[in-house]
Amino acid sequence: MPNVLTRLAHTIEKRKGEDEKKSYAAKLFARGPEKCAEKFGEEAVEAIIEAAKGRRKKLTEEAADVLFHLLIMLSSCGVKYEDVLEELERREGKSGLVEKAERKKK
Repeated sequence: MPNVLTRLAHTIEKRKGEDEKKSYAAKLFARGPEKCAEKFGEEAVEAIIEAAKGRRKKLTEEAADVLFHLLIMLSSCGVKYEDVLEELERREGKSGLVEKAERKKK
């Protein structure tokens, strides 16, 4: 059974082109990739602020917003959630330092 992020990613994909009055995701998609990226950035900053203030409950809520808006941004830019998962799998088990060095060689 898919996890909640996979289910959310699929739901977000279904919202493309739907009625903007009935779907927040559809409203964001209609505003274009730039607005989706901007909204993701806003949510990321809010999460950073809550982390810096040590407010765990608020950080949890903001982190959920960040993940949601990341999925919106990816979709609006034509990047599939599954492709991101594949990239994470490719990196799995490697030291972050090794993986980063490998990317610099490309």
